[in-house]
Amino acid sequence: VQLQASGGGLVQAGGSLRLSCAASGRTISRYTMAWFRQVPGKEREFVAAIRYGNTYNEDSVKGRFSISRDVAKNTVDLQMDSLKPEDTAVYYCEAGTPILSNLRQNTAYAHWGPGTEVTVSS
Repeated sequence: VQLQASGGGLVQAGGSLRLSCAASGRTISRYTMAWFRQVPGKEREFVAAIRYGNTYNEDSVKGRFSISRDVAKNTVDLQMDSLKPEDTAVYYCEAGTPILSNLRQNTAYAHWGPGTEVTVSS
């Protein structure tokens, strides 16, 4: 599966952005789809995932970010509200078949595409 993320940009703190991931080659219904983010010098960290229709969020984004998917369109979105400067990162869309206990581990995902950059100004 090939993945292409889009929707990043510059936004003020408290604002919103919606990231979108377009998949091609295979249907996303066969994968756990996730968003990870990375800042320079740090490891890529888990943000959110959707698996069999269930959603999972990293603690720092709970109540602010929401992941969803449209199987018919083969897309996965990440709605980001109440953005904070610490959300600034490059965001990556990833696909894989992790077991539940590995859901938050980047190494459990075999597919990802170019990231989209999100900058939140204070």
